[in-house]
Amino acid sequence: MLTQHTITTLKQLKLDGMAKAFEEQLEQPAMKSLAFEERFGMVVDRELNHRDNKRVARLKRYAKFKFSTAYVEDIDYHAGRSLDQPQIASLISCDWIRHAQNVILIGLTGVGKSWLACALGNQACRQGFSVCYVRVSRLFEELRIAHADGSFMRRLSQLAKTDLLILDDFAMAAMGVQERLDLLEVIDDRVSTRATLVTSQLPTETWHEYLNDPTVADAILDRVLHQAHKLKITGKSMRDRKRGQVTGNKHDS
Repeated sequence: MLTQHTITTLKQLKLDGMAKAFEEQLEQPAMKSLAFEERFGMVVDRELNHRDNKRVARLKRYAKFKFSTAYVEDIDYHAGRSLDQPQIASLISCDWIRHAQNVILIGLTGVGKSWLACALGNQACRQGFSVCYVRVSRLFEELRIAHADGSFMRRLSQLAKTDLLILDDFAMAAMGVQERLDLLEVIDDRVSTRATLVTSQLPTETWHEYLNDPTVADAILDRVLHQAHKLKITGKSMRDRKRGQVTGNKHDS
């Protein structure tokens, strides 16, 4: 009875990790040979691990990644992609987020820009950073609606407080005046305070022309490209490559 009361009390205190660890210890006779301090230490460690896992899961839900199972451990470094492993290792450390720097991922469709962006975002969540993933076209639609219903400033504030903002598929369609100004607002709030990751098919040298407004373009590019880590992913479409591998495997069988 006392044991069950202890487990119930731990759960009431929202110490679910400790409760689970205590239950497991009761089911393992070998645990009785350990000193109280050792067993208690294991229970406390389980609670810490449980809370860490819950926090990461919560951060991932907020991020809304396109590829929720993209992890840096699975990055494909085959030669055709031109990925610099030391540079990627530096990004995996997340120091660029701590220093409010930016990352620019450039490459043709299908080479894995969005996947890599999500993998770096997942790594940021693991290290306790808040992340928001959004396709640029959908962000503009959100902000258009926010202008109409009066929630624009609140949405800007939410984005400004997010440690890492991932803007996927930048420059996929022509940008209007309001969209350029909205992008400047979003980026300006993050300068020197928060990190931003941008993926695009267009090389950065063409962004000024794409934005089609010299004044706004200068302001946006100065804020995005300054102290940015730039990666250009080359090679064939990863989707084509995977289809080829599946076909090859079937042929071999």
